[in-house]
Amino acid sequence: MTKSNVFLTLVLSVAAGVITSAFGFWSVTEKEAASTSAAQKDPVQPAVPVPNPEDLPEMQSDIALADPEGIPQTSPIPQPVAPNNPAPITPPPPVPQRPLTSMSSPYPQPREVKATVHPTNYGERFATNVQGQPVQNNWLIVLHETVGSGMSAIRHFQTPHPRDEDQASYHALIFIDGTIVYLVPPEKRAFGAGNSVFVGANGAEAVKTNPNLPASVNNFAYHIALETPVDGNHNGPSHSGYSAAQYQSLAWLIARTGVPAQRITTHAGVDRSGERSDPRSFDFAKFNSMLQQFYARS
Repeated sequence: MTKSNVFLTLVLSVAAGVITSAFGFWSVTEKEAASTSAAQKDPVQPAVPVPNPEDLPEMQSDIALADPEGIPQTSPIPQPVAPNNPAPITPPPPVPQRPLTSMSSPYPQPREVKATVHPTNYGERFATNVQGQPVQNNWLIVLHETVGSGMSAIRHFQTPHPRDEDQASYHALIFIDGTIVYLVPPEKRAFGAGNSVFVGANGAEAVKTNPNLPASVNNFAYHIALETPVDGNHNGPSHSGYSAAQYQSLAWLIARTGVPAQRITTHAGVDRSGERSDPRSFDFAKFNSMLQQFYARS
């Protein structure tokens, strides 16, 4: 092979390599571009689409509050049953006071509704204790708070609780807006204050109705609870307090019962376990002032 032929062969080889390299680079670049373009045209969809908050259904309460049925005109405390029926019986009426119907109320009548409670969460009032001794305690009003929303308390009362230690209820509950919810009929015994005693003008008062449980005030108590404000859902000693509407409704309700002020107490005041402090932040001065306004207008 001559020198000219060798030089020509070398030139052709170099040229072929350059062309091959250029083609290879173009091929790779074209594939990447094609892949990127396809991804842009067909993006990967999320596994679960994120819902629009405006499309979510509104939450509905599972508790239907009906209009009250047969709300007493002058008092939620019933009369004793006839003597020929010595079965579970209510205590005698308290010392009567002038009924609210004969007064000019200083506040508008609150809204009244009724909610059912599961039968496991309340019982009968008894004329005798577990020893068969007659009991004739006068009515006592015990004030509570829910330590949570009023609806959560009602849901608890509507849940079956076959175990004694889980049973609880009030006769009435007052929401923050002043609505009164009647729960347990007044002739029944609400389980509002186990292991309790009231110390008043008649000395220590408690009735034992279950041989397996401590004596309590439940047999002669009418339990009323106030819905706790949102900043009180804790075990601390206080919170921001109750609304003016709650105090007004409470005074309106208690004025109807005729129960004297000296027989109005709190869960903390009758509790013997040392574990109850409700109703926390209750303003007795404000409440008593409102209560007296009902009788001042008589």
